[in-house]
Amino acid sequence: MTHDVVNQAPPRAGLNEYLTNPALVEAVTRYDAGWAAGSLTTAGELVGRAGFQRDAELANTSPPVFSSHDRWGHRVDAVEFHPGYHRVIGAAIEHGAHTSCWSEPRPGAHVARAATFMLFAQIEPGHACPVSMTHAVVPSLRFTPALAAEWLPRVYSREYDPELRAGKTSAIFGMAMTEKQGGSDVRSNATRAVDAGDGTWRLTGHKWFCSAPQSDAFLVLAQAPGGLSCFLVPRVLPGGDRNVFRIQRLKDKLGNRSNASSEIELDGTVGWLLGELGRGVRTIIEMVAQTRLDCVLGSAAGMRQSVAEAAWHVRHRSAFGSVLIDQPAMTAVIADLQLEAEAATWTAMRLAAAYDSDDAESVAFRRLATAVGKYWVCKRGPNHAYEALECLGGNGYTEAFPLARRYREQPVMAVWEGSGNVIALDVLRAMAREPESVQAFDREIASATGAHPVYDAHVAATRKLIAHVAADPAASAGSARRVVESLALALQGAVLIREAPAEIADAFVAARLGPDRALEYGALDSSLPLARIAARA
Repeated sequence: MTHDVVNQAPPRAGLNEYLTNPALVEAVTRYDAGWAAGSLTTAGELVGRAGFQRDAELANTSPPVFSSHDRWGHRVDAVEFHPGYHRVIGAAIEHGAHTSCWSEPRPGAHVARAATFMLFAQIEPGHACPVSMTHAVVPSLRFTPALAAEWLPRVYSREYDPELRAGKTSAIFGMAMTEKQGGSDVRSNATRAVDAGDGTWRLTGHKWFCSAPQSDAFLVLAQAPGGLSCFLVPRVLPGGDRNVFRIQRLKDKLGNRSNASSEIELDGTVGWLLGELGRGVRTIIEMVAQTRLDCVLGSAAGMRQSVAEAAWHVRHRSAFGSVLIDQPAMTAVIADLQLEAEAATWTAMRLAAAYDSDDAESVAFRRLATAVGKYWVCKRGPNHAYEALECLGGNGYTEAFPLARRYREQPVMAVWEGSGNVIALDVLRAMAREPESVQAFDREIASATGAHPVYDAHVAATRKLIAHVAADPAASAGSARRVVESLALALQGAVLIREAPAEIADAFVAARLGPDRALEYGALDSSLPLARIAARA
């Protein structure tokens, strides 16, 4: 041994990831889910364990493997995962991260489920994809009561069974929409559905992106005689035979390595019509809205992981004569990263709360606000992860620490369920077609005016942009991103001013909305209470 190992941060394990996240605890209480504090504390303790973190690491370093045939030559289209992955997703489902808000409805149920989802996604994000899709399928299933009666009890189950077989009492769902020629333009889909005359349909075609192909069933878009329609396609048919569901290959992705994403082909594949013929987009858009919300939750969870890991490192490492966190430049960086994470967390919880009620105001607000939040929070994720990674120096750039994985993970949230332009244009479409959503959004941001002149000025400027869009929607596409950014910052400012501690709200307004708006993390005004903000990380 040539030297002693000193001045290295100890492993960040054995912490309760719920109780050490003040913004999440505060938001859960504020949005009527304080009754879930016990279960969230239990989940926070679980995901903070070294063993759980090790499973998360193994799920990514030993990614899923696809086998088209078994050893005897039978087509099996199987995807094999590391046992660590199964333990992670099994625990998430056991704790209700998928469908607890649907199976056990009560005030704050969507908020409690969102917080649970975030705790698991903070440590291992890849499994969150099938968990999210299983959550999101519920509103779409309800379009056809007979299918809902058959599948909802399985979707609500807290048992996890990865085996593809008939007679299961639980189920995981996926979706398959995009094709090579169209991507987000699903109306250009070429997959065809033919009525089999026995209550089922036969689907033939392909899907270019199909995440979690190991799932028990999928919602699939296909062209039927009445137009683009939505179908429920199981991997295993009721009699026990395998449905035709040919996995062509798994995608070799930048990140999200623990989650299997694939290309598939359907050839006379059996499906059941879900919703009305020709209303496939209307049917599946309910699922898309929920998964967009989960993109916000996932990005916010990633920000929490990033700043927590960065703060842990700089609190345990010294350089140039003092602990890093006590050095003003580093204090400013951690405070800024925490500010971003808190804004994302509060926004995510506010959006989740909007799904706890189906009154006209909540429905109108969440229609616009979910898309706005999805665009902005997910866009902020990658650079946030990079800055946190840099706090660890060379350690952060190695795969032995989790921030390299997180840095590769965060961009996928901005791609899933609509990349930047798709989401921004969807916001403009909602503003034009559903003016009640604009009115509800305006009431939300107006509720925080009067306390901060800088925020009030931003709201006034945002209203001018909204008026410009309303005056000429067709000419507004080129400025769509500017409009959505302004809406997003107004939403985050409103939530923080109303609900967050004063030092967080004041710093957000100064740093994100003021004339000296910081262009880089760590460029906060030194007059702000940076040490108090950083202490919350």
